[in-house]
Amino acid sequence: MFKASSLVALCYYLITAESFQIQQPSSSSSSSIKNRREMLHQIVAAATTVTFPTATLAEPSTQQQQQQAQNIPTNKAPTSAGRRGCQTDTNPSRTVVTCTQELRKYNPDGRLSSVSATANGVSTSAVRNPSRFSPPWSYLTETSDSKVAWNSLVKAVSAVGGGVEIVELTDEYLHATVPTEFPAGLTYDDIEFVLRPDDNIVLYRSVSRTSVFVYPLTQPVSDKNSNLKRLEKIRDRLGWVEMGLAQTGSERI
Repeated sequence: MFKASSLVALCYYLITAESFQIQQPSSSSSSSIKNRREMLHQIVAAATTVTFPTATLAEPSTQQQQQQAQNIPTNKAPTSAGRRGCQTDTNPSRTVVTCTQELRKYNPDGRLSSVSATANGVSTSAVRNPSRFSPPWSYLTETSDSKVAWNSLVKAVSAVGGGVEIVELTDEYLHATVPTEFPAGLTYDDIEFVLRPDDNIVLYRSVSRTSVFVYPLTQPVSDKNSNLKRLEKIRDRLGWVEMGLAQTGSERI
């Protein structure tokens, strides 16, 4: 807050300046000057009682930034776009998003989920996202018996290493988890396989539950293609072939 001292000074300046400019005032000009002086004195008197607010813009504190981020519904936040069942942990330099409701059991149609651009991984269902799509596998190079092929797949997944654990297994569905390799120290990668015996193929999805966003990046820190490489290791062990153009992986940092 400040008083309008500059306005007061300007008014006095106008009074003084006009008096000096008129060397030989006539009676009519003297009356005009007197009236102006009285008006300016009234303005000065009013200005000295007026205060003007000053606005200041301050940077929000770290706590305020965190509160603002937490007030954004997770399903509407850019860092979790296209994902479900997410929890967000954020600070001014990075955001960590963990999503746990993207498995097949959460899909009414019984299909494998796609992979959002805000997640790391690949899926045979990500047909609308070429950078996350990988083609189905055909097991006909090994056998035409779907049961034999499925048993081989279960063994190959169990032998992939990295702390893999099969948490659900049926005659046509497998869900395994493995600690996320990169970025290290996060949660798990979810690996799912679905047998399609009528088509002699296997569908799959391997995605990291947790994504890390470092300001100002708008895409998650890369998993260095660890999900894709793990799937390739399983397929190589089986000797199966891909039914389409191979996914080459991401070149993001």
